[in-house]
Amino acid sequence: MSNSQADFLEQMKRIPEVLAPSLAEDWPKLPVIKAEGAYLYTADGKRYLDFTSGIAVTNLGHGHPRVLEAARQQMEQMVHSAVGVTIHKSLLDLCEALPKVLPGEMDMFFFGNSGAEAVEGAIKLARYVSGRPGIIAFEGGFHGRTYGAASVTSVKSKYRNHYEPFVPSIYFAPYPYAYRCPLGSTPEKALEWTLLGIERLFQHQIPPSQVAAFLVEPIQGEGGYIVPPRDFLPALRRICDEHGILLILDEVQTGFGRTGEMFACQHSGVIPDILAIAKGIANGFPLSATVASRKLMSQWLPGAHGTTYGGNPIACAAALATLQVIQEENLLENARKMGKRFLDGLNALKKKYPVIGEVRGLGLMLAMEFVYPNTDKRPNPEVAFNLLNAMLEQGLVAYMAGNVGQVVRYIPPLIVTAEQIDEALAITEKGLAQVTH
Repeated sequence: MSNSQADFLEQMKRIPEVLAPSLAEDWPKLPVIKAEGAYLYTADGKRYLDFTSGIAVTNLGHGHPRVLEAARQQMEQMVHSAVGVTIHKSLLDLCEALPKVLPGEMDMFFFGNSGAEAVEGAIKLARYVSGRPGIIAFEGGFHGRTYGAASVTSVKSKYRNHYEPFVPSIYFAPYPYAYRCPLGSTPEKALEWTLLGIERLFQHQIPPSQVAAFLVEPIQGEGGYIVPPRDFLPALRRICDEHGILLILDEVQTGFGRTGEMFACQHSGVIPDILAIAKGIANGFPLSATVASRKLMSQWLPGAHGTTYGGNPIACAAALATLQVIQEENLLENARKMGKRFLDGLNALKKKYPVIGEVRGLGLMLAMEFVYPNTDKRPNPEVAFNLLNAMLEQGLVAYMAGNVGQVVRYIPPLIVTAEQIDEALAITEKGLAQVTH
């Protein structure tokens, strides 16, 4: 171990003194000194297979050479200047490239830095152009930690604790979570439950004429990688069209190939009015966007919103390279193929371990939900967390999800190989044997 690595490990002891608990008190706090491809390397000499991808950010793996080279070239030309004060070419090039992969006629952008910013922008845009106050989000959804984004987040009450009052005129409908649907564990019953919930909102809390937008994740992320019925988004689109309501899709986690399509809504053919994108857009460089059609976005007039760092030249250059790599290296096809291999393997494990209540996912956005056997699907966060630690000991990093942490989610990079999938499955099975013996 080098002196610098030893110094780093010594510095780790000072985390409680220098970092806010709300930032640092997470899991597993690995002292990473290098990240490359699908792997993390730590100061204590260990290598980990990273199936978190920075929480769905490094979709091309860590340090993809084409992305780094694009960023390096832009850095030598200009690091920063606020958009509007200057205009840089990588920004305009990205504006030309994104519509080619986005659904429908999504061709005008407001760039920010994070998913929460993209969601904040989407909410403001919807209210601004509609003249209506109401936003309907969904139970179990996660949209960010800033005030507007937290106001539409309901995955865990602790994310809302001590922050009341929130932004007003926010309402929640049930997400179609078939595994835990009160009417029955089928996609049809889950969709019925959701539509009943929306109708109850319209009848008892806010008339549709006062609703600016529905805000929804095409697949819930933090909520537990919940894949809704295929008819859910089309049904929501019909409700919006009937009542003149805007449809906002939060594709912060699902975007840029994560589900095997460039965006998750493309599985159902639904086109949103407003899209919030971030995370995988620039493979680790901070960038996000609120996206809409030119017809809609052009109504958001000068001074109605703003940013200092949004559309940063380096991040835009990295995003352009990211798009090129996804397309030229056929990573959507790899996500579909490797996702099926992984999902099949997890389903095989479900047959052997009764603590696995459900296996679900799409593309390389996969999860197992844990329950106590012989109960009415009582969530089992203990075995989920024990499994995460057991896998970590064997060199695999996955992450928790679900409203009480009962879900283990896997977020491998889109470049993942069959050998790496098989290694992850072997580690998962060994961990399951260890924590359920």
